[in-house]
Amino acid sequence: MQIIASDHFLLDSAGMLDGFDYPAILVSNRYEILAANDLYTKTFGSITPGDSAYCYKVSHQYDRPCDQAGESCPLAACKKSGHREKVLHIHNTPRGREHVDVEMLPIFDADGKLKYFVELLKPVTHASAQASKELMVGTSPAFNHLLELINRVAPSDASVLLLGESGTGKELAAKAIHQSSVRKDKPFVTVECAGLTESLFESELFGHSKGAFTGASYSKQGLVDAANGGTLFLDEIGDIALAQQVKLLRLIETGTYRAVGNIEPKSTDFRLICATHKNLWEMVQKGDFREDLYYRINVFPIHLPALRERADDIPLLARSIMSKLNERQPYTLSVSAEKLLMQYPFDGNVRELRNILERAVLLASTHEIDTELISTSMASDIGKQAPTQDLRSIEHAHLLQLLSKHQGDKQAVADELGISLRTLYRKMRPS
Repeated sequence: MQIIASDHFLLDSAGMLDGFDYPAILVSNRYEILAANDLYTKTFGSITPGDSAYCYKVSHQYDRPCDQAGESCPLAACKKSGHREKVLHIHNTPRGREHVDVEMLPIFDADGKLKYFVELLKPVTHASAQASKELMVGTSPAFNHLLELINRVAPSDASVLLLGESGTGKELAAKAIHQSSVRKDKPFVTVECAGLTESLFESELFGHSKGAFTGASYSKQGLVDAANGGTLFLDEIGDIALAQQVKLLRLIETGTYRAVGNIEPKSTDFRLICATHKNLWEMVQKGDFREDLYYRINVFPIHLPALRERADDIPLLARSIMSKLNERQPYTLSVSAEKLLMQYPFDGNVRELRNILERAVLLASTHEIDTELISTSMASDIGKQAPTQDLRSIEHAHLLQLLSKHQGDKQAVADELGISLRTLYRKMRPS
């Protein structure tokens, strides 16, 4: 336990921090960090007493409270409501910037006056605010909202329906929910519904007995049985044939099924996550999707934002993708190339971003991928054009590239261009 400041009431209150299973700090009405438990110190480091011991300075390096710096502040919300409040933040840690699920608990003194707050900080392990080869990555408001929803539903056993365009990362989101659930040590089983014909559906999902049909020379375990105790992820559930939907509905409602060619019912227990890029309610109205099945799977819907809705995440996503494309030769994007990618519509979302970057890496002669190479890789898509740029945009991109080359030294850029520093500032001014 680290005590930053003390008085009689504070010492009694600070002792409770060691009873929490997460990193915890005691905070005053004035945002001062007064004490921290051992888990906090191990996870986020020790706190220096004095002027710097404010939650917004320690966690964000802000010079003012979060709600005055454009972010939601759980302490301010807790003051207003008098109840516990939750928010997802990105905190500075010894390992860099990380997503943290923050829960603020109010503490009242003997007279019922709100005097202190306990801030619980739960590190988010299924997403990253830095480049990552395995995890979901992002820092944009749209991405953080997605994480908040995942964090809320993951501990429960509620069925989740992931919605959004193709290529937005629905399987990664499903895995994140599984990894944050009590079933994380059990199997995560994916069923690609789009590739299943009606005849294959029952055999793949429920399994079959030897001799159940022509060609069934051995008994086969179904994917439902393989997911027992864990999570069953039905990807593109909108592609399941109407005739098979009733069998899926029975499985969900009763937890029982019969393998093909076997009359004995079997039981299974799994957490259900479904995903689709289709409008299921529209399919219900047309009679292509069962209404009762729709309500069974749509307990907690989560919309995954398209890449154009989280353009600020593109540089981070690009770094993550390029780190996987060639581990021996690290590639980087020029500042102007990043800006160009952020202007692109990405109808194919992250999948299309990966394709463009993979082309660029294959064409690259140096470790830095510039605007010209990205533009060429964009134009390689059949029937698609790279975004056109006016002269002003081209000039601005070139200036950004020179700034990157000279590590932000504007005078060096002006000297290379043969213009005054004042002219450079004018040219860089937003139009």
